[in-house]
Amino acid sequence: MRPLQISPETALKLAEKLNVPVEHLMHMPQHILLAKLAELAADLKKEERKEE
Repeated sequence: MRPLQISPETALKLAEKLNVPVEHLMHMPQHILLAKLAELAADLKKEERKEE
């Protein structure tokens, strides 16, 4: 499996948001990364609804 094809800046931001080390993020299978991003998006929507 090859590392994700994302920029270093994007990798750092994603690692921070997902609370995982950059090394783990870069070698994370794409389907798992997409699932984690979907969870993050759902959490952000919940927070937005609470603020309104």
